[in-house]
Amino acid sequence: QVQLVESGGGLVQAGGSLRLSCAASGRTFSSYAMGWFRQAPGKEREFVAAISWTGGRTYYADSVKGRFTISRDNAKNTVYLQMNSLKPEDTAVYYCAADSTQYRDSYSYAQSQYEYSYWGQGTQVSVSS
Repeated sequence: QVQLVESGGGLVQAGGSLRLSCAASGRTFSSYAMGWFRQAPGKEREFVAAISWTGGRTYYADSVKGRFTISRDNAKNTVYLQMNSLKPEDTAVYYCAADSTQYRDSYSYAQSQYEYSYWGQGTQVSVSS
């Protein structure tokens, strides 16, 4: 069993920044890729970013590329999402998730939510205009 706990959400003005954290426990965190997803009201959950189990490769949705940065600290069992230049359309509940595949090839990534086994409870990010 894996437990994921997100933190760091909040209300921010457009152009501002937030840093989300996701603390993991319960299994060998460092051997699994991690992802961030978001879900806005009335919309489907969408992929935001992913990071390989080594931390050496990262992947982003086009909508956040250049503004968001995913990183991980395997010593702390934590993955982060630094969000800069926030826009009102970034408003959503943000979820971190653990890949279902151990040691996934770092040159590929899981973009579908169905490829992730464990999810956090989500943290609300609201961006005002």
